[in-house]
Amino acid sequence: MKVLVINAGSSSLKYQLINMENESVVLKGLCERITFTGGQLSQKTADGKEIVIKQDMPSHKEAMELVLKAMLDPEKGAIKSVDEIGAVGHRVLHSAEDFHSSVVIDDEVIAICEKNAELGPLHMPGNIACIKSCREVMPGVPMVAVFDTTFHSTMPAKAYMYGIPYEVYEEHKIRKYGFHGTSHKFVSEETGKILGDKNAKMVICHLGNGSSISAVKDGKCQDTSMGFTPLEGLVMGTRSGDIDPAAVDYLRTKLNLNPDEVVNYLNKKCGMLGISGLSSDMRDLTAAAESGNEKAKLAIEMVAYRVKKYVGSYIAVLGGVDAIVFTGGIGEHSPLVRKLVAENMEYCGVEFDLDKNEAYGSGVGELNKAGSKVKVLVVPTNEELSIARETKGLVG
Repeated sequence: MKVLVINAGSSSLKYQLINMENESVVLKGLCERITFTGGQLSQKTADGKEIVIKQDMPSHKEAMELVLKAMLDPEKGAIKSVDEIGAVGHRVLHSAEDFHSSVVIDDEVIAICEKNAELGPLHMPGNIACIKSCREVMPGVPMVAVFDTTFHSTMPAKAYMYGIPYEVYEEHKIRKYGFHGTSHKFVSEETGKILGDKNAKMVICHLGNGSSISAVKDGKCQDTSMGFTPLEGLVMGTRSGDIDPAAVDYLRTKLNLNPDEVVNYLNKKCGMLGISGLSSDMRDLTAAAESGNEKAKLAIEMVAYRVKKYVGSYIAVLGGVDAIVFTGGIGEHSPLVRKLVAENMEYCGVEFDLDKNEAYGSGVGELNKAGSKVKVLVVPTNEELSIARETKGLVG
């Protein structure tokens, strides 16, 4: 069975075709500038055949038609018929409180997603448009919605509620939802396999341009750092993370911004970029810090300090921990951040091995000393495979 995994935004569409017999990637591609002029599709198969098509895509329907054309290309594609695609898994941002797991898409599911679009106005319209277009150009192929939020739906009310009047929560559904759920689910499951205990207590640190942490016990999320939107929580590439709500309004008046502008400011101009004045990329900041740039050094320290705070609080929530796990672009590739987070934690059973941390290259890595009560692991994430597994599980 082959599963087509689609991650659509308002003007882009990433896709992978995965053979579920061995979970190998058959091909992957990207459509850019959907609804704009200058559209382009880029695709590469597992055996290295590449296609680039420069063509405007006025809507997601034209984008999906172009995707099928590229996948079916007799010379540089990888399939001979759409019939080879057993199902399509769509990454969808928000489930609200309507879904607690992935779901086979029908008209009712689409209607519920449209109702919840206001909770994710930047992403949900593109997600929904692509689902509709995909159903139109691939009639009869079963499709599944895999939500970014459902893994966190197991949080208890004491974790997801804000300190606002309960009736406001009930009427407007203002609460913590959490995001990066497909990554947290995948990594927690893989960590359970590594530990030989799917019910282990673990803290998953998904660290990249967007970052979040989850506390997982018995395979279920107990708490997570992102909130009503992905802005809450850690200091990220361009997001501020946690900030006093009163400071937001003060910031708005001082910078003469309207409400939409101040939210955009906190999402796009803060975080590592705002602190350093240099870059939102950890690689750039690390190089700059090594050259003596104090603001770059401060940005790195702030990122790691916030991660360490959340890790400590989640160990308390879990009543101990079996593994602290790093994943994502920074989690997998920044030994400096891993060191700043995991060192000096012997008090809670973590014996971090600095040499193993520096020597780690790729794949699954164990960065603790022999005999450490708590494992410190690097487990690469694979959100596309997570979506494909969810899809196969529902339609296979």
